[in-house]
Amino acid sequence: MAIGTWLTTERGRAATLVVPPFVYALLLLAIPVGAVILFSFWTQDFMTVDRTFTLDNYREIATTPVYGLLLRRSLFVSGTVTIVTVLLAYPIAYFVSFHVPAHRKSLWLFLITIPFWTSYLIRVFLWKVILGYNGVINSGLQGLGIIDEPLTFILYNVNAVIITLAHAFAPFAILPIFVALEKIDRSLLEASQDLGETRLTTFLRVTLPLSMPGLVAAVLIVFIPTIGDYVTPELMGGAGGKLIANMIQTQFLQLNNAPLGAALALVAMVSVTAISLVFILLNRRWLRGR
Repeated sequence: MAIGTWLTTERGRAATLVVPPFVYALLLLAIPVGAVILFSFWTQDFMTVDRTFTLDNYREIATTPVYGLLLRRSLFVSGTVTIVTVLLAYPIAYFVSFHVPAHRKSLWLFLITIPFWTSYLIRVFLWKVILGYNGVINSGLQGLGIIDEPLTFILYNVNAVIITLAHAFAPFAILPIFVALEKIDRSLLEASQDLGETRLTTFLRVTLPLSMPGLVAAVLIVFIPTIGDYVTPELMGGAGGKLIANMIQTQFLQLNNAPLGAALALVAMVSVTAISLVFILLNRRWLRGR
């Protein structure tokens, strides 16, 4: 079949629509990732890059305890932020989907996206004002007589990073869960209760499994970007709240060691990918078991 004839077919027209953006996106992803992989096998002495293939960067990562510590802390923070965000986002999405009238749902979604109106950096600075030594929380608790001295564990540590990231990524978790809940056929829930199930068992056996695609999407959308965030740990984490992304930034911009920074980025990328794939696999097995 000639190319011109094939392009007039349904598959041909579909290919002409899909292939260009697919190739464009692939290039935007493949070129940077390829550059990172290539750099990770090189070495650098100040401004001089040695392009000799070597595993020295990975050996240094494996033998230097601080890198492992930062990676474990980053995975812990990302995991905790994901759990907290999804647990808080699901009830909100459930309420909007099942209890808000249809003509008001768009208003609620509009309100949920309001944080996007302001810069991410401004929101981080506002959390510094809220969690600060003389901030809103400490001043309010002292004014009510609940505490005598300001709380010191809510700023410039891992706790502050978790709180700030959980707030920043909340809309990203609410929206996919809401979309999944909206697609659930309400007659299935009515049928479940007609067959003797309670609201709780209906939720556990019908609503939750059917909303799992949105839940998985929310988990991945929150977990994957948070491990690469370096702004929040830099501003909110203090000395004890730095993550692997801050070390990567330091290697690239301050120590002029792009190959080691690339190796750290690749290790973090592989770790996140492995954990995400395990999560997806376990979720599939759980759904099949039901």
